[in-house]
Amino acid sequence: MEAKTKDLWVYIELDESEMPRNVGIELLNPGRRIADAQGGKLVAVIVAGNAEKAVADVGRYGVDTIIAVEGDEYKTYSADAYTAALAHVAEKYAPLAFMVGATTEGRTLAPRVSCRLQTGLTADCTEIGFDEDAGIITWTRPTFGGNLMAVIICPDHFPQMGTVRPGVFKKPAPRESRPEVIKEAFSFGKDNIRTKILEVIAETGDKVDLEGAEIIVSGGRAVGGPGGFGVIRELAEALGATVGASRAAVEEGWISHSHQVGQTGKTVAPKLYIACGISGATQHLAGMSSSDTIVAINKDPNAPIHKLANYSIVGDMFEVVPEMTKELRKLRA
Repeated sequence: MEAKTKDLWVYIELDESEMPRNVGIELLNPGRRIADAQGGKLVAVIVAGNAEKAVADVGRYGVDTIIAVEGDEYKTYSADAYTAALAHVAEKYAPLAFMVGATTEGRTLAPRVSCRLQTGLTADCTEIGFDEDAGIITWTRPTFGGNLMAVIICPDHFPQMGTVRPGVFKKPAPRESRPEVIKEAFSFGKDNIRTKILEVIAETGDKVDLEGAEIIVSGGRAVGGPGGFGVIRELAEALGATVGASRAAVEEGWISHSHQVGQTGKTVAPKLYIACGISGATQHLAGMSSSDTIVAINKDPNAPIHKLANYSIVGDMFEVVPEMTKELRKLRA
């Protein structure tokens, strides 16, 4: 498909109440930067049973245009209906690029849409750039098990598409704007939807909101076992933080996967990230490098995590972390 515009599109995923999830709003941040660089518009795309609330909310973040596809068949997400709707509007308006959140929904939706449009798709990106000379998006993602970062381009097929992990970018600050709202009429028909929801089973086990956490304290291989997370949890409690972990700690079975930060876990961007006994493998750094402030505690002075950290403490985490917890509790006493 040929790009007829220089517009940058962002798919706005909605929750059960048809309000935008964070990931779509986060993508408006790089979307605005790239749209301005290429002289195009920033366009938010919404598919919903009723898009009124979502349109009002998204309109607060400085988008130029909102395209909304509404209908009873879109009240609940289905790959069939949503793929058809997005492919229809993309074929009609022909954007230069289209970004989708790398969520469960986005990972099922984006490949189907890219196939319909006969274009490429870069999955699970952790960084987005723009080559102004070539006029193309540069999509960066971990590869080879997270040991390398690959930069991928799609110069010959449009729209250039990619899924981007939640938490990679910060949400833009709300600002006053009056975007153009296009209500796009496209009926898919409920009878064409091949799946239906039979039952919703509540999630059990640890419920950890790493992506929404403002402070995270993570433990790595150096915790030595499940008991080693005791000092991590005490520091997290003193800070009002969420407990995270490296892949090594999760694979050893010391803590559940819901706590994992990194390319094979969650991508996070808290205000403060404290890495305790984490060496700093590429796959872990890909999941937390966007944190505002990073504190590394590791007795190896050559550990890669120290190069990324804003503050480094070279020492045994079992000596350093309890002292930090004790001092924090004194301050709060």
